[in-house]
Amino acid sequence: MFKRRTKRTYAQSIAAAIYPRGGWSRAASYILLRLRRLPDPPHKIARGIAAGVFVCFTPFFGFHIVIAALLTVVMQGNMLAAVLATFFGNPITFPFIAGISMELGSWMLGYTEHIPLPRVVGAFSYASLELWANFTSIFTDEVAHWNRLGWFFRRIFVPYLVGGLAPGVVVSVIAYIVFRPLIAVYQVNRIKRLKKRYEKRRLAGIAKAGSPAKSD
Repeated sequence: MFKRRTKRTYAQSIAAAIYPRGGWSRAASYILLRLRRLPDPPHKIARGIAAGVFVCFTPFFGFHIVIAALLTVVMQGNMLAAVLATFFGNPITFPFIAGISMELGSWMLGYTEHIPLPRVVGAFSYASLELWANFTSIFTDEVAHWNRLGWFFRRIFVPYLVGGLAPGVVVSVIAYIVFRPLIAVYQVNRIKRLKKRYEKRRLAGIAKAGSPAKSD
């Protein structure tokens, strides 16, 4: 009943992930609208946003929502806000996040070799396929090859993880500081608008009830 009449192709699904229908500005506006309309107090919503933004700086791709949810439970924030905030990590921001995390992490760990972003992306893709192959080997006669992942974890994953912690904390704190007062102001104004709308309808109902009935 609610399925598409024409099923998306694989290429269309990838294109939608890279550039949503209506553009990223419309998608961002929708997320901001949902964040502002959440019923929790501003500080809880801001905590959720901070958690979602922070996990975008970690290399646990595919698990950002799960990690954000767990982190939000610890921080006592808003769960939906955390999930929506994970969209901070998208194809537009990823090159900046990955570049900063890799450069900072490599410098902190003493690595001098610069690894270009396409190679980082390729390494994550290869590692995902390799991990899946090793997992499926449990149920087949294939042999798991964990030694092939050594370079990836040592030179890509660990530097990305170490280097992403500091900027992740900084950006998430900034997100908390920015969004908490904005959400508070929006909620106050929204309550005022709802009260004004209710009062207008109430007065209209009283006027309608007090008006003389029309004769046939």
